[in-house]
Amino acid sequence: MRTFPIGGIHPSDNKEWSKDRAIETLELPSEVYIPMIQHIGAPSTPIVKKGDKVLTGQLIGQAVGFVSANIHSSVSGTVTSVDAYPNGQGQRRIMVVIKREGDEWVETIDRSTELKRECTLTPQEIIAKVRDAGIVGLGGAQFPTHVKLSVPDGQRAEVLIINGVECEPYLTSDYRNMMERAELILTGVEILMRAVSVERAVIGVENNKPDAIAHLSDVIAKGNYRGIEVMPLKVRYPQGGEKQLIAAVTGRQVAPPPALPISVGAVVCNVSTTIAVYEAVQKNKPLIERVVTITGQQMVQPRNLLTRMGTPISTLVEKAGGLPEGDVKVVNGGPMMGNLGDEATVVTKTTNAIIVLDESHSLIQRKNRNTAIDLKRAASSCCQCETCTNLCPRHALGHPIEPHKFMRSAANKDFQDTNVFLNTMFCSSCGLCENFLLPLPLQLLRRHRHSFR
Repeated sequence: MRTFPIGGIHPSDNKEWSKDRAIETLELPSEVYIPMIQHIGAPSTPIVKKGDKVLTGQLIGQAVGFVSANIHSSVSGTVTSVDAYPNGQGQRRIMVVIKREGDEWVETIDRSTELKRECTLTPQEIIAKVRDAGIVGLGGAQFPTHVKLSVPDGQRAEVLIINGVECEPYLTSDYRNMMERAELILTGVEILMRAVSVERAVIGVENNKPDAIAHLSDVIAKGNYRGIEVMPLKVRYPQGGEKQLIAAVTGRQVAPPPALPISVGAVVCNVSTTIAVYEAVQKNKPLIERVVTITGQQMVQPRNLLTRMGTPISTLVEKAGGLPEGDVKVVNGGPMMGNLGDEATVVTKTTNAIIVLDESHSLIQRKNRNTAIDLKRAASSCCQCETCTNLCPRHALGHPIEPHKFMRSAANKDFQDTNVFLNTMFCSSCGLCENFLLPLPLQLLRRHRHSFR
């Protein structure tokens, strides 16, 4: 069975608590905090002010430049503040605060549930709608989707790859979308194929989701979705990484850096992003909500919740039965790539899960350890065994990332070999080195994130 060639692990799935929980629509919050940066690239500029009345789906943050994304109101009501607020990671970000007053939508948005399959728009018109809707990668990449779909002059896409891998433990939001919204996904795939001018699309799904593989295949056959296939993949983290997935599906390696997927003829989109593309193109609906998994072994009622952007995390936790007793930690995102957060944070376009774990859980201990330990001491603890480098998925795919050399240089403050530091820019932040591979608290991921500050 296909997978990427070297590196990676097979962690415990821990998906059983939420995978059979159907998607529920979360009640609307009384107030939302909508950050102006929910994407890679330049922050959006607020175009509303305190006292303004806004509608659900109305543009409130204007993208700045090509690599940026529009931000829309997720509720209707009154803007009560446009100011900097903590984002849960110790940073203050500009947010638009809206007090909800009903739920009145922009008139041009089609709120019907009828599947609208036929699309006659040109590729340029599709990309413009995706851009206007503020769509970014919902698998956690945060990259503005319109940029990804804009194939550079002189290059050509050969295959569209849809990421249904969901390789991080605990996460089930993509899985539930595949099980419950397959027609929206497949129609979105057709639209994306039209946008990048390809006749073949592959939906990669790891084989720990056999029912999703069977269901998508059945809908493809019954709906006569031409040129689309489902490819089962071996379970392996971090197969959901764009370059790992391309290697698994096509056998091609996106290397050396700074090569992009289009250099091997591939364009990759997440399954949940594909639904957002369908809604933007066929329903004129901007990206104002997403499915979020709220789970954890001790949670009373794990859920998969369709949630408006800007909703406080505490609302989701309460819907899932509240925080369990004892010392627990809240992880915003998957346990590998997510951040320790708290209930004061809010749902954004990149929030795919909220995971509540006991403080004694090994992953939490590692995250605590990697946050608290002194950076210099961590680097000097490296024994140069090269385990991190040998098993790094990016290094195995032809990227010259050598974490063990990076640690040695950082410990000794030796910056003569600039390539050692520059190559870390191509790290995918999968968290494998910190959370599983290394017995010592070496903090590779955190040190990488701070290396250029």
